[in-house]
Amino acid sequence: MRQDVIRNSGHEAVTAAVPKGAASPDRDRARANVLPQGGESADPTRKNKRTEGELSTAILSFENLHLHGELFVKFLKARREAFIVKNDWDLSEVSGMEYDQYDTPASRWIVVHQDGEVLAGIRLTPSTTYCGIYTYMIRDAQRGLLDSIPPNLLDFEAPVEPDVWESSRVFVVGDVPAALRMRVQAMMMQGMIEAARQSGGRVILGLVPAVWSRWIGRLKLHAVPAGPVIDIDGWKTQVAMMTLDATAEEAAAIESRLRRQPVPGAARAAGSRHDALT
Repeated sequence: MRQDVIRNSGHEAVTAAVPKGAASPDRDRARANVLPQGGESADPTRKNKRTEGELSTAILSFENLHLHGELFVKFLKARREAFIVKNDWDLSEVSGMEYDQYDTPASRWIVVHQDGEVLAGIRLTPSTTYCGIYTYMIRDAQRGLLDSIPPNLLDFEAPVEPDVWESSRVFVVGDVPAALRMRVQAMMMQGMIEAARQSGGRVILGLVPAVWSRWIGRLKLHAVPAGPVIDIDGWKTQVAMMTLDATAEEAAAIESRLRRQPVPGAARAAGSRHDALT
């Protein structure tokens, strides 16, 4: 284990242990939550440069963006590169930046960077937020608001509770060398956990690749499936639920509390129709 600096709300530094070793605005939202494979850099020396310099994790919010220079702009540009350019997905963009209706002052953005260059990122959104008709991605999909995500993605009614947050838009840039990739992923996940803790979060829901258990285990983190494996435009994905700072008994109690909420009837019916068509 080693200690890496994670910048919290922008005013101080904390340390976290990190393992060493769409046309419509809603179109294709789900696909932008699976970890993209990315592409090779056109500059053959760039991967070598990635092994140099100090790695840092910034937790960005609208309140502290001014303390981080152009990092947020670079983060949104890196998202565009990962999801629109390399994966050829139809998502909203402007001025070289990718964005959607969930990039609001309620969200947090975790950015792993090296000398100001973005290596990886993820977004956190509280389950209690709303902007017009939208709340958070998993819940909006369950409510039938996102036509690219089947509404039967979750085994229980999507919670609206202050200690439940959603992770989305996870990516690692394509030219991070394999020797550094695990460390970058670990820093991103630790930054996500720290950001959730700062805001009182105890549960994180995320729509992730169906192989999530492999890399979660390698990072020595614990999560459980919270929905079926679903196929979204050829990507096998699943909602995973991570409980923070809890004993096994406490985690089981929290999970039981959330699972007691039945799936809304409309989502069950719509899910059945989607299954029948796919």
